[in-house]
Amino acid sequence: MTRSVCVIGAGRAGGSFVGALAALGVEAGWAVDGPVGRDPEAIAAAAQDVDLVLICTADAAVPDIAAQIRPNPEAVIAHVSGALPLTVLAPHERVASLHPVMSLPNPELGAHRLRGGWFATAGDAMVRDLAAALGGRTFEVADEHRAVHHAAACVAANHVVALLGQVERLAAAVGAPLDAYLEMTADVVENVRSLGAAAALTGPAARGDEATIERHLAAIDPSERATYLALVREARRLAGRTTDRADSQT
Repeated sequence: MTRSVCVIGAGRAGGSFVGALAALGVEAGWAVDGPVGRDPEAIAAAAQDVDLVLICTADAAVPDIAAQIRPNPEAVIAHVSGALPLTVLAPHERVASLHPVMSLPNPELGAHRLRGGWFATAGDAMVRDLAAALGGRTFEVADEHRAVHHAAACVAANHVVALLGQVERLAAAVGAPLDAYLEMTADVVENVRSLGAAAALTGPAARGDEATIERHLAAIDPSERATYLALVREARRLAGRTTDRADSQT
């Protein structure tokens, strides 16, 4: 049996899903149609003669898109948002969420990452079948926990990029190659994967070396100190330390 999927949204997420599903081929049991753009008639008819509709638009547009789709009790209407509850998909009977827990910077790379990636799911089991067809791994997130799940995803992706932006600036200040620090970051991610965050933590905050922290604060540009101090506090908390001697240096 071949299941058909209509993808709404021609951006990075929509293009990634279309590419990944097209690469699977009909022989894998899934056929893809789309992406559907902003054509109101195409959106209204999206659920007709398909098994699954994937709404891959910006979060703010999802409720309006869902409301425009003519209901089909046989079709599953799903969004790919990490933060939105299933209630935004009213008035449809069969609803679901399939959130790719990964970075999709462009459709080409995104299509590759969807194959074998992690997905946070909710609602109708068809989205888990789709994730399995992509070789993915899934975990369930209930509506009441979606905001916390999405916060974790944002920290893991967006905030880490912001942090690496600080690394990039500090490295540039002394003429050091960014790759040297990025390799360290990759090693640390593997340490956390193997040991957990607390056991993987090293450095001055972990060992209570306040003198080194104070030297760092004195050396770095004043515009970098607030971020550095915030992360020192988090490292202390992870290490079970509460010393705040360096916190007054801003």
